[in-house]
Amino acid sequence: MIAHSGERRQRSRQGFSPAQLVSVSFLLLILAGTALLLLPFSRSGPESPEFTTALFTATSATCLTGLTVVDTATYWSHFGQVVIMLLIQVGGLGIMTLATVVSFVLAGQMGVKGRLRAAAEQRGRDLGEIRTIIFGTIGFSLATELVIAIVLTFRFAAEYGYGFLPAVWEGVFHSISAFNNAGFGLRSNNLVPYVNDAGIILPIAFGIIVGGLGFPVLLELRARWRSKVKHPPSLTLIFTLVGTSILLAVGTIGFALMEWTNTLRDLSPWSAVQAAFFHSVSSRTAGFNSVDLSDLRPSSLMLTDFLMFIGGGSGGTAGGVKVTTAAVLVAVLIAEVRGDEQLLVAGRRIPGRIVRQAMAVFMMAFLIVGGSIMALQLLLPQFHSHQIAFETISAFATVGLTTGITPELPDFARIWLVVLMYLGRIGPITVVAALAARTNRRLYSFPVERPFIG
Repeated sequence: MIAHSGERRQRSRQGFSPAQLVSVSFLLLILAGTALLLLPFSRSGPESPEFTTALFTATSATCLTGLTVVDTATYWSHFGQVVIMLLIQVGGLGIMTLATVVSFVLAGQMGVKGRLRAAAEQRGRDLGEIRTIIFGTIGFSLATELVIAIVLTFRFAAEYGYGFLPAVWEGVFHSISAFNNAGFGLRSNNLVPYVNDAGIILPIAFGIIVGGLGFPVLLELRARWRSKVKHPPSLTLIFTLVGTSILLAVGTIGFALMEWTNTLRDLSPWSAVQAAFFHSVSSRTAGFNSVDLSDLRPSSLMLTDFLMFIGGGSGGTAGGVKVTTAAVLVAVLIAEVRGDEQLLVAGRRIPGRIVRQAMAVFMMAFLIVGGSIMALQLLLPQFHSHQIAFETISAFATVGLTTGITPELPDFARIWLVVLMYLGRIGPITVVAALAARTNRRLYSFPVERPFIG
């Protein structure tokens, strides 16, 4: 008893764990954003914004979701829209990453504790690489956003007659929202007016894909491009690129087949394929839409549910359980079918701890989403089950797509989605680690027993 109480006092003196710091930091950013959006001049109308509206919007922006209970284009003033854009940017880069950079610049060196915080935020593993990850993350992010913003600015000005400043504002806002996979737009119907315009749709799709790959993958690609010695690619790189390609192909082909005679029927063949591709890109993580989702067939909604739940790459702006998690579980399935005793991929062995982590992430996400769907369906019988499922998965996977029921939800349901967005952004495992930041090692073992499976 004395030993245990001593350990607790020692942990309390050490302060917050990295996972707890990440969780608390995002919460503080959400509260700060809520306070700013509650200011009277944040709204375009004469009345001040409601608390639940400000909280929901701040959470959606910080967690890079894109779900809204009001029209971003008409409800919020330019100041409010700037606040939303800044929340997206800071949430995308990770406020702990930014804090670590500031500490590094001011102190001239990065302490171990600060490097651990950045590692927890960006899912980094090697402390010696945190410096590179941080500056690479910020530099690459801003450069990519700048390029996309320039392309979009010229397109808005040349094709739609925007003046210089309005075109710049449209370009910058949509660029930041795209690269950070947020899905916020400045149109009441999002990107539906631009469904035929490749000059708008494709640059935004490019930003979504690049931002959704994850910064570890982007940094490895850059290192491999610059390095003369070609080392074997990491499993993270293989899983992310192969998994992303497969999901994009499956999503594009599946959506085109299901919606060709429905939401895509009035489009030219090229525009229809482009819309199907964009939906596949956006539904995995971003939340932009170029077709009316309320008109989708149930099969298309189910396909979108699947893509949203999987999400994008680890260590980036994407949500979901992540492509690498799904890839590890698929590799486990293949190994089990083959009867392999070890999990081998590309000549390398994946340790059991990683497999358990992948299973834990998937199961926790499944239980959170499944439990929320059942509870909300019970409490909101006026909505169809597929609408509730779509909204719940979209919130937890921080996607932001909706069939249109978000503004109609009562306050308790909005708060429920706020919690789901927060949990989905910081990750189920981070939540557990924040509550119990410790590793339980036993110096003894128990008897082995094999229960029947299947």
